[in-house]
Amino acid sequence: MLKNAIYQLFPIIIMIILFIFSSQPYEEQNIKPAMNQWIPIEWLRPLAELIHITYHGQEVSVEAQGIDGVIEFFIRKSAHFGMFFLLMVTLWNAIHQRWRLPFGKELLYALVITVGYAAFDEFHQSLTPNRTPYIGDVMIDTAGALTGVVLLTIFYKKFR
Repeated sequence: MLKNAIYQLFPIIIMIILFIFSSQPYEEQNIKPAMNQWIPIEWLRPLAELIHITYHGQEVSVEAQGIDGVIEFFIRKSAHFGMFFLLMVTLWNAIHQRWRLPFGKELLYALVITVGYAAFDEFHQSLTPNRTPYIGDVMIDTAGALTGVVLLTIFYKKFR
């Protein structure tokens, strides 16, 4: 019973963490000052200078945002991907431990909840000062969740 309760807590903890982060204005999450103070990022300049993309109507490049802005952009988007990957995997595990449904249904339920929470997270950001919702972030979150689906499926087929 305790083990089952712990499995149920993991996705809830992740959702709480995501909710807290999307409640914070950008200024509270800005990691550029700490990055510039503590990490020697100049060695990444040759690689960062190759990046020229547009995301949410803004140019992401060293020229537009500085090297620290480009690095922060990729850290933030990687966090989106990684957190929703973890949410997907922990939700699947919680569903699996609780109900023991057919594997495909467990995956589908976990995926729908994860993508739904990604959409809710972006809506929640629209209520936070200096934060804007963006469908591109939901797509990154969904990519993290789908990566979880693929890896879970590979493990399921290999170990069942």
